[in-house]
Amino acid sequence: MPAFVESAADPPLAESYLSLLRRGDCIITTPPPPPPPPPVVERELPVVDLQTMMRSGTTREAMARAASEWGFFQVTNHGVSPALLEEMRREQARLFRLPFETKERGGLLNGSYRWGTPTATSLRHLSWSEAFHVQLASISGKDCDYGELSALRGVMQEVADAMSRVARTVALALAESLGHAFPAGCDDTTCFLRLNRYPACPFASDTFGLVPHTDSDFLTVLCQDQVGGLQLMKDSRWVAVKPRPDALIVNIGDLFQAWSNDRYKSVEHKVVANAKAERFSVAYFLCPSYDSPVGTCGEPSSYRAFTFGEYRRKVQEDVKRTGKKIGLPNFLKHPPIGLLAGPE
Repeated sequence: MPAFVESAADPPLAESYLSLLRRGDCIITTPPPPPPPPPVVERELPVVDLQTMMRSGTTREAMARAASEWGFFQVTNHGVSPALLEEMRREQARLFRLPFETKERGGLLNGSYRWGTPTATSLRHLSWSEAFHVQLASISGKDCDYGELSALRGVMQEVADAMSRVARTVALALAESLGHAFPAGCDDTTCFLRLNRYPACPFASDTFGLVPHTDSDFLTVLCQDQVGGLQLMKDSRWVAVKPRPDALIVNIGDLFQAWSNDRYKSVEHKVVANAKAERFSVAYFLCPSYDSPVGTCGEPSSYRAFTFGEYRRKVQEDVKRTGKKIGLPNFLKHPPIGLLAGPE
């Protein structure tokens, strides 16, 4: 096992890894090696030019098709300047270089710091990453402490505003492709910005940067660096997303899948750990208020009525109880029999 010394800025991810390893993953006896997984092919996601779409609407159906067939696509000419995104990356790096104790203490960025996976019971549940998950309403709030990072507030606000415009443009176009208006309830008090860092990992071959999951929002807008590592499930196989410097990535969340009556797909995705390079990304989550009802734009609906708050609570309960998210199947009008029966 490789030696590894975490810096004062790093969360104790190696300690979590070794603790889970001692709990029963890969110790005492050496089982026969599993068959090698199929090779992961790197693909470029479908690309949508937002300026062309807003001028003529000709690419709207292509975007709807990508949302249906892939659940992911890239947008170019999105109006978020490269200079702003580079400034965000610099400030983000400075933020994550702070001592771990400072980040974990709770006051910084309104106590939004997260690392690893608190509920992990095995290595397959552990995420080798850290993040600040910040509600947009708190960015400019007087209670949001930025410490010595005086420039971070302004940069975060600019990025949030710019990504919000992209998210709303995409959401409205996707809703119009279904012949409906996008549901109300998403605004600056309900949406989130997440700053992610994936440290280099000495156990990268059997560790996730971020465990496989679907997003619980309407949609996510992601800016990633050129390190790569994002993979998504396509045709029952993992596909590696080829980074593109001029593009933002958009993916459909669970709420949009339910609202579209399964026309658009919330697709499982993950981040693989990297043994040599750290990775940064910024994600914008388009979310409604917790009491917002999530209906379906067409009938007959596959899903019963539920609110976003109810959905979030159920996800958290399932993760705590089973170690994984179940998500939308819980809210089907006719859930699978095995789901109704629950775990043994």
